[in-house]
Amino acid sequence: MEIQNYKFLIVNLRNTKVLLDFHLSNLYEVETRVLNQAVKRNLERFPEDFMFQLSQEEVQHLISQNVISTKQHGGRRRAPYAFTEQGVAMLSSVLRSTKAIKVNISIMRTFVAMRKQGINYDALLDKIKNLEDTTDSRFEDVFQALDYLISEKIKTDKQKNRKRIGFDID
Repeated sequence: MEIQNYKFLIVNLRNTKVLLDFHLSNLYEVETRVLNQAVKRNLERFPEDFMFQLSQEEVQHLISQNVISTKQHGGRRRAPYAFTEQGVAMLSSVLRSTKAIKVNISIMRTFVAMRKQGINYDALLDKIKNLEDTTDSRFEDVFQALDYLISEKIKTDKQKNRKRIGFDID
């Protein structure tokens, strides 16, 4: 699977980019139950900042976005686990298959690419803000002139419609 395909599996939870256990199990070609058992046997390798279990509110949010299927459609009975970038890296030491190593390398590259993209995005955002600041000050005079012209137009329209005073000369 290519880097572009992994990006769509990464979700943002608790202000952290994570991969869910069932997505990882599909990538590693193992059952989700097997992946979670391997993790539980090595819990000391997965502190809270590497892996966490989703709250019911987070699960409902992901169900509403069609990321997780409902129980009626064969969904899970327990909340899934979310793995951060460090948690995914730690999975390679727990799952020792060749497939797991190759998938982990690709996922790490995806996280790096996304981080680089984020840096570019922040730089672009700064440039846009600077451009807005400079153009706002330059166009302030133009806006004032337009306001003046609009107010003059209103005055002349009122003058055309007012009742004339005096005599009409034919």
